Amino acid sequence: MTLRATIESGQRLGCTPWPRFLLDARRWSSLAPAPGVTLLGLWGEPGFAHAAFLDEARLEVLLASVPAEEGRIPALSPLWPAAALFERALMDLWGIMAEGGTDARPFLDHGRWPLLAPLSARPAARAPEATPLEFLPVAGEGVHVIPVGPIHAGVIEPGHFRFHVQGEIIVRLEVLLGYVHKGTLSLMQGKPPRAAARFAARLSGDTTVAHSLAFARAAEAALGVEAPPRALALRAAMLELERLHNHLNDLGFIANDAAFAAIHARCGWLREGLLRAQRDALGHRLMMDRVLPGGVAQDLTPEGIAALLAALAAIEGELPALLALYGSHASLQDRVLGTGIMEPWLVAGFAPGGVVGRAAGRGFDARLLTGELVPEALITQAGADVDARWRQRHAEALQSIAFLRELLPRLPEGELTVHLPPRGGEGVALVEGFRGECLAWMRLDGAGGIEACMLRDPSWLHWPLLEAAVIGNIVADFPLINKSINGSYSGVDL
Repeated sequence: MTLRATIESGQRLGCTPWPRFLLDARRWSSLAPAPGVTLLGLWGEPGFAHAAFLDEARLEVLLASVPAEEGRIPALSPLWPAAALFERALMDLWGIMAEGGTDARPFLDHGRWPLLAPLSARPAARAPEATPLEFLPVAGEGVHVIPVGPIHAGVIEPGHFRFHVQGEIIVRLEVLLGYVHKGTLSLMQGKPPRAAARFAARLSGDTTVAHSLAFARAAEAALGVEAPPRALALRAAMLELERLHNHLNDLGFIANDAAFAAIHARCGWLREGLLRAQRDALGHRLMMDRVLPGGVAQDLTPEGIAALLAALAAIEGELPALLALYGSHASLQDRVLGTGIMEPWLVAGFAPGGVVGRAAGRGFDARLLTGELVPEALITQAGADVDARWRQRHAEALQSIAFLRELLPRLPEGELTVHLPPRGGEGVALVEGFRGECLAWMRLDGAGGIEACMLRDPSWLHWPLLEAAVIGNIVADFPLINKSINGSYSGVDL
């Protein structure tokens, strides 16, 4: 029986636009990898665990659930390596143990929370303990450990990196996150979608539009409403603006981590011009809280459109020169070519989204699901190294500018929002952010309040790949590899 057939053999439950199926433990444990199907995420609620898969051929999301009898479910991680981090968080947040999992250590909970399993049906109070965190043992002759973080130099989110090093060569990296856990999911519970949207917008600030849009689409699907055409167009424009300003940021910082300051300075200048245009046109530099369930919070005026188009023209004029500068310096190419390579079997096993996946040849973009991107326009690279990730960002930046030049002058007229009825329902959405696909799922109670929800950042699948991509590289190249992948700390910490 295929994975799809196994899922669809379960009890069909209401969810829009893709149904969710309730499986027994036997069927759940038989959910083995299948060609063209990838794992999107795994999460819980009291008494149940849920998993989302992507059928890349049909461009559909498959949702499966299993009862957590006595707080236990069969683990998926022995068959799906990407499930390991999710299973650790499942235990930390919901108190659901994945029996037979590949890694049972805490991930988000470092022993400092006043509640054990805060999202479970009966969270237990506890006194925070300063217990040592458990890391993988050191093995091998001449191997020593370099601990870095969680506090870093500069304005960087907190995360702990533990390197096992032989000479200058990295033989293992272990990443520990959770330092900016915010209780996002619990803060959303009981609130109507419009009130909870502020938390979705702050899951990862650089991806505020994409996460807000995924959350809004999930709420609209649950309630059976659709945002007005003008709001849909404005959302699409903001999503591309967010992609563009983040790609500019990453293009500059990757070059900077290779000690090539010229590209960093120019990309920073171009990005700042775009952020100022976004502030003038949309009221916020990062467009935070502009996307709401049911529509958008602010319109674009002709003056705002003109400001955005002027910023786009400046960027478009310089990107070819930046590419030529990037490719013409042997010292820079020496740092990026062949550095931080992701092996094809790891890319296939984890199915990373966004630039990380497409720079390794994975031909997927969540905009294909909605028709916002046609397959012929999908850009990929073959290198799977720092260079491929830089070039992928550059190509996507030019593509975003072309989309915006087409979209902004032709925005449809009409309303900005629709009424959200106070009723129950369940919805799920997948939105392509600049890092990859952002997943949102929610179930509303009869009064329209959030009963259960999940927001999944693409970085859940990127952090394990960073651990693998640095192996065999020198310690000095870690910042370069890390920035080329650019996982979100906050987006995973929930």
